[in-house]
Amino acid sequence: MLERFASKEATRRLLEAHGLRTIPGSGMLRDEAHALEEAERIGFPVLIKPSAGGGGKGMRLIKTPRELETSFKVSRSEAKAAFGDDSLYLEKYLDDTRHVEIQVAVDRYGHAIHMGERDCSVQRRHQKVIEETPSPALTEAARQELCSRAVRAVVEAGYENLGTLEFLVDSRGEAYFIEINCRIQVEHPITEMCTGIDMVAMQIRIAAGEPLGMTQADVVSTGHAIEFRILAEDPSHDFRPQSGQVLGYLAPGGPGVRMDTHIYPGYEVPSYYDSLLGKLSVWAPDRAGAIARGDAALRELLVDGLTTNIDLHRAILANEVFIDGKVTTSLLDRVGSDPFVAAGNR
Repeated sequence: MLERFASKEATRRLLEAHGLRTIPGSGMLRDEAHALEEAERIGFPVLIKPSAGGGGKGMRLIKTPRELETSFKVSRSEAKAAFGDDSLYLEKYLDDTRHVEIQVAVDRYGHAIHMGERDCSVQRRHQKVIEETPSPALTEAARQELCSRAVRAVVEAGYENLGTLEFLVDSRGEAYFIEINCRIQVEHPITEMCTGIDMVAMQIRIAAGEPLGMTQADVVSTGHAIEFRILAEDPSHDFRPQSGQVLGYLAPGGPGVRMDTHIYPGYEVPSYYDSLLGKLSVWAPDRAGAIARGDAALRELLVDGLTTNIDLHRAILANEVFIDGKVTTSLLDRVGSDPFVAAGNR
């Protein structure tokens, strides 16, 4: 059943047919000439994206025909290496957008719920760094409308599983569907913290053929939660990945604090895989409380022996752009290693 959602480009067309607005884009690209023809039709700048995967691999922002010529083969090669599939498509690039995703669950009997949304706008190189729920970018009316549309679309398309529908929200509040992830995502802990739902257990029950056992009225989300991706990388040197031995590790604790990790003192961080060391998640009754608790937890967190992005997270929390909830997906890449100091003090 999930095979029909394996291709991002095909899924985009499928869910567009079931009522979700999408960003102007192309079909599968045959070759460089076809890519150039489609880019000219859509209008630069565009994103070249792999159809079979995500995580920023193979994705590139293309501003000119020359950039497309030099990037097409590289993107295709990266997509093949990462996903075993080199198919690519183009999407119109929207600047200064918010990245908002809707968490859904659908059983084989057509019963469906959503568990609210997450805001993933703090990114670098098209990869998420901080996620929070609920999104400060949405009004309650906009939240309910987008969540309802997302649930309706996946049910009509025959989806079955937990899943996350990802959207870009522009400055006018228009939401554009970009992809669906047919799995539990890295940032699921913050949804669990606000709803009290064990999403891993729910996915197993759905796969076993059991009904959801709850309706939308049973889903109650309270408070505000933020997740920080703790990465082995050096933000002061263009987010350069780090490897080496973890000499010391101390996890933060206390009410409303959760740390998911695989590391321990003596753990060797290899150079072959993703730089994610762990996920620090915090919950509080409101957003201001979650920011304060996040800062306290980051102060307590110790990962000694290699450079991490812990200090970067604290700098983000302290900046007025984040405090005001006005982060966009392009901001961190624009201002670099001192993410919001420049933007917040303009």
